[in-house]
Amino acid sequence: MENEFLKQTSLISYSKTEFERSCYTSISDVVLTNTTPSTEWLNTYGINFREIFRKIIFNNKLDDFLIKLFMDEEHSNKVILLNDLVFISTRILKTESNDLDSEQMFFIISSGFLWSIQEQDGDYFNWIRERLENNKGIVRRKKADYLLFLILESIVDNYEEAYSKNAALNADKLDATHIKPTPEFTAAVETRKRELFNFKKATLSLKDTIIKLQKIEIKDFDTKYFSELKEQTNNLISNIDFELQELESKINLIFSIQGHRLNEVMKTLTILSVIFIPLTFLAGIYGMNFNNIPELNWKYGYFILLGIMVLITIGAVWYFKRKKWF
Repeated sequence: MENEFLKQTSLISYSKTEFERSCYTSISDVVLTNTTPSTEWLNTYGINFREIFRKIIFNNKLDDFLIKLFMDEEHSNKVILLNDLVFISTRILKTESNDLDSEQMFFIISSGFLWSIQEQDGDYFNWIRERLENNKGIVRRKKADYLLFLILESIVDNYEEAYSKNAALNADKLDATHIKPTPEFTAAVETRKRELFNFKKATLSLKDTIIKLQKIEIKDFDTKYFSELKEQTNNLISNIDFELQELESKINLIFSIQGHRLNEVMKTLTILSVIFIPLTFLAGIYGMNFNNIPELNWKYGYFILLGIMVLITIGAVWYFKRKKWF
């Protein structure tokens, strides 16, 4: 277990003038402190190393309440202030998956270090590592609070990019001009709604974390960065809500089209019934087996009845057209 943890854990140590990327060879090498001049970013893939986490917490004399937090099987969104560090728990949407799965992420952050723990291998933070290594921007001149901001910003940007990509793919398929009351179109709309609900749930979760971070007060931890992230999440939620309203309108339009078609069918059947009911009535009368039906003895009775039927039909059609029923 220890060897697996060491393989899944990396360290980036940086300052204004220095950068070093390394891996650990022993659990005792994992040092979480604010006393070094450099800022350290530890990243671990895997959340099941609970006994290892316990050892690291004891070795670094961190608040033992962290042990309880790590031992919990189910984690809701949490931002907990513990002495001179903050524990953060949140769920992150895996946008590279078509199923939009999610993973658990933990952050333990203080002014001099950030320990990020991800449930699964792989992430979209390489651009941050490249900026640190190549000393681009101001990231090397900042502390762990700015690093956390960049990580959360990367998550928000990934949500926005994935949302825009999926919206573009569905734009033509779900365009208003292509609305058809078919099971395929309705299924496509419902699938897109489920995707949007996943995006919205994940974005709301992240927004909740950001709002809680804005209220944190510890030494050398600047919360001003997170106001921008809050605006980004608000904009994304607004876009998602707008598209959800559009999809709801399309579903309502589908029901309206189906109702209209049903009304048209019922109107046609009603018109045909109104036309043929009197004809059936007349045919029924003269089809009765009574011996004394005077009209049956008329020389032109048959043709007169046919004429009456034709007149009734023409009259009914004329009346319907006058009423603009068809």
